[in-house]
Amino acid sequence: MDLLKRFIKYYKPHKKIFILDMIAAFFVAVIGMGYPIITRYMLNDFIPNKKLNLVIICGISLFLIYLIRMFLRYFIQYYGHIMGVRMQAEMRRDMFRKLERLPYTYYDEHETGSLMSRMTNDLFDISEIAHHGPENIFIAGFTLIGSFIYLAIINYILALIIFACVPLLIIVTSHFRKQMRKAMRESKVAMAKINASLESSISGIRVTKAFTNTQKEEEKFEVSNESFVKARSSAFNAMGKFFASSQFITDVFNIIVLLVGGIFLYNDFIDIADYSSFIISVNMFITPINQLINFVEQFQNGTTGFKRFLEIMDEEEENVIEGNEICPKLEGDISFEHVSFQYKSSKKGILNDISFNIPHGKKVALVGPSGGGKTTICHLIPRFYDINEGTIKLDNKDIRNFTLESLRKQIGIVQQDVFLFGGTIKDNILYGNLDASEEELIDAAKKANIYEYIMSLPNGFDTDIGERGVKLSGGQKQRLSIARIFLKNPSILILDEATSALDNTTELLIQKALDELCKNRTSIVVAHRLSTIRNADKIIVISEGKIKEEGTHEELISQNGAYKLLYNLQFKDSNEDEENKLHNSLKMNS
Repeated sequence: MDLLKRFIKYYKPHKKIFILDMIAAFFVAVIGMGYPIITRYMLNDFIPNKKLNLVIICGISLFLIYLIRMFLRYFIQYYGHIMGVRMQAEMRRDMFRKLERLPYTYYDEHETGSLMSRMTNDLFDISEIAHHGPENIFIAGFTLIGSFIYLAIINYILALIIFACVPLLIIVTSHFRKQMRKAMRESKVAMAKINASLESSISGIRVTKAFTNTQKEEEKFEVSNESFVKARSSAFNAMGKFFASSQFITDVFNIIVLLVGGIFLYNDFIDIADYSSFIISVNMFITPINQLINFVEQFQNGTTGFKRFLEIMDEEEENVIEGNEICPKLEGDISFEHVSFQYKSSKKGILNDISFNIPHGKKVALVGPSGGGKTTICHLIPRFYDINEGTIKLDNKDIRNFTLESLRKQIGIVQQDVFLFGGTIKDNILYGNLDASEEELIDAAKKANIYEYIMSLPNGFDTDIGERGVKLSGGQKQRLSIARIFLKNPSILILDEATSALDNTTELLIQKALDELCKNRTSIVVAHRLSTIRNADKIIVISEGKIKEEGTHEELISQNGAYKLLYNLQFKDSNEDEENKLHNSLKMNS
């Protein structure tokens, strides 16, 4: 019942079209009953009594009525589909808004291709049932009731015998419908998986070609493809049983009419004209039953798709308690006080009782082995994830007091894996501040050391960069992302291995832009290349979710601890002895 209520909600903005569609469907159903009724009159009266003029009038009348029905059917097909498409657009809009508000953890567990399948295939099936569902049920239902009444008028005993077979049809179809529902859902899941596999393979096509692993990708795709074929085969098997059994029972209706009607005619319980009319009219009774049977597949696809749509709509949004305070322009003091955090899917804590302070305007570097918790710390400041214990403060205020939007406006993030949107260079830089002026745009590009390159292009700022910036080099992508942050002008800057994937020459160019970006801002730098953070005001060594050491470069070197071993590993010939010393040092400090 709740499912129906939520579905009906999407009809409300389209009441006018829906009502007109139902009125048109009603008249289509009424006109459909005209032919057998007129046929009975012709067989019983007009033809036996030589009323040729009435026969001609009936023929002309039927032609005009069918002409009207043609326009009614056009209205139903066109405006009905328009209504369905508009409802589909509204559901897609609602789903997109929902996806925008779901937490990071949701995307950790769901593939993009699977979500795309729900956004496209499932919503298409829903729009089809939104259009065809009410009118099919209305036309078929009205015709079914009207035709039964008319058959009863001709011969109520024969009509009741036919009607007695309907419960058998309901029992059989209900049995196979359950199988079909399950098979359809499995089919939808398989379609989502094949879309996810396809999205992954196409996105990584350059990597595939570079490693000459085309055959491997084809094998991976074939696994999903075969899974889809298997699921669809199961669905078609259930559909085949459903339609074959239901059509067989409706065929039995004709046999009953033929045999029982023949016996009635033989015993003079019915005359030849009514018997002929009954045989013609019984198809008027069987046709809507077949329509409803054929509609079941579409209904099953639509309801399955709507349930999958609701699964997303019912997901919890960012599970954080927002404050109602607007975060002001920050000075940039950052304080972690006994912070602990673990992902829901993980039994082991990622961070364990972390505490440190960063005064405003200072640069702090986070170093240590991969998986130690450096990036997690960066994600906790803008509340991409919420901590389990402790407090994070900005300018001595708990970040949970602020609204998420105002908090995140104060934080800029430059990552190693830069994401650029399809579109122009201008579009991507303006993403940092959609209201920026042309002068601010140019200034941001100059500060990021990308302006000269942009102006060397034929279309300048209006140059299309391709999907995810595929037409740009790694360094150019990074500089665009830095220009984006210049426009945002945040109080706090997070550089998450921003230069680790670049060559030395490009790194030096980008490091200048980053140094400019860090001026007068509190900066947190996650780096593997220790040469880039020697001038940091403080360096914090993190491993296994704990702080092992902290201090300046010189202080940490003099301590002869984990940092010095990390430093030596990078700037001296690496050997097993040094690595073992590092491992033991981190263990001792834990």
